[in-house]
Amino acid sequence: MISKRAQQLQPSATLKVTGRAKELKRQGKSIVSLSAGEPDFKTPQFICDAAIEAIQNGFHGYTMNTGTPELRAAIVEKLKRDNNLEFDAAQIVCSNGAKQSVGFSLLALIDKGDEVIIPAPYWVSYPEMVRLAEGESVIVRTSFENNFKLTPSQLEESITEKTKAIILCSPSNPTGSCYSKDELAALADVLRKHPNIYIISDEIYEYIVFEGDHVSILNAAPDLKDRVVLINGFSKGFAMTGWRLGYLAAHPDVVTAVSKIQSQETSAPSSISQKAAEAAYNGPLDEVLAMREEFKKRRDFMVASLNEIEGVSCFTPGGAFYVFPDISHYLGAKKPNGDTIQNSTELCLYLLDEFGLAVVPGDAFGEPDGLRMSYAAAMSDLEDAMNRFQEGLATLTVH
Repeated sequence: MISKRAQQLQPSATLKVTGRAKELKRQGKSIVSLSAGEPDFKTPQFICDAAIEAIQNGFHGYTMNTGTPELRAAIVEKLKRDNNLEFDAAQIVCSNGAKQSVGFSLLALIDKGDEVIIPAPYWVSYPEMVRLAEGESVIVRTSFENNFKLTPSQLEESITEKTKAIILCSPSNPTGSCYSKDELAALADVLRKHPNIYIISDEIYEYIVFEGDHVSILNAAPDLKDRVVLINGFSKGFAMTGWRLGYLAAHPDVVTAVSKIQSQETSAPSSISQKAAEAAYNGPLDEVLAMREEFKKRRDFMVASLNEIEGVSCFTPGGAFYVFPDISHYLGAKKPNGDTIQNSTELCLYLLDEFGLAVVPGDAFGEPDGLRMSYAAAMSDLEDAMNRFQEGLATLTVH
């Protein structure tokens, strides 16, 4: 009998949509996919060269459980240089992707019945990770009008005696929203009154911020450092998704707990990936900045195109590579065959099956009135996608 734990988990909706799109494409159907959260650029060559050199030098054995001293030193220097944050190497745990860092942090912090506040729209894995840790997710629905950002009053109202943690993601997956320093400071004012709550700050899209610099909650509230678990990695900014390398920076007690879990579950991440990551943080950011500029052009195109479509609204996200338009106008609309579009999932399946456009329903992110489109794709694909989107919506009858 399969465990109740496994039976209760939901599969990743983004991977599900991506998989269905790939299957339709394999069958010969023309598909444009804006579903995957993966840069469409190659990993910078100097990073690849560092990995090749590591292989040639025989650096392919197990490393220390928490990562090589050299990589953790590079992370410490990067946090100081780019984020004005002071950590030491003993406060860093390198993992097989930032996703693992989030999951192991929850396993280290959450006991059965503990509550974790998650603003919606949220990354699809957060609630399932809380479920794996036997915690309870408290989903707080934010508003399109506020660019889907949690307000201090919403946070205060969501806190109970069982609250153990909150997960913040800025820039956000799936909305691209970025919290300002003032907004983070206002949330910190609430959290200061509740000293037993940890803040898991997912900053994986740090290098993809279009206006100004990335701001961490630790920049806005350095006094909360002992309660913050900072999550980051190399997949998005350096186009290193397949290298599977992330890390966390946290209080020594959290690091000790996560290290014990990691030592039994996976041990250290790939030695080759660690050498590549070390080169990434010690090297130039020219290609990272070039990718960001290209993403900005695509963002501007997507936002303008979406807002030209009748019944669709889209704010301009400050970072990441997603737009999250409001499509509530089309919920309840009729397909040509007379069937009703009941929710965003049905709308996305209709667009995929009839028009070959793969996007992810907002239902998967806890926001039924929206959907996520990734613009980590060539401009020609984005133009094609917008044509298909507009064409698909035009076939629906709105009452």
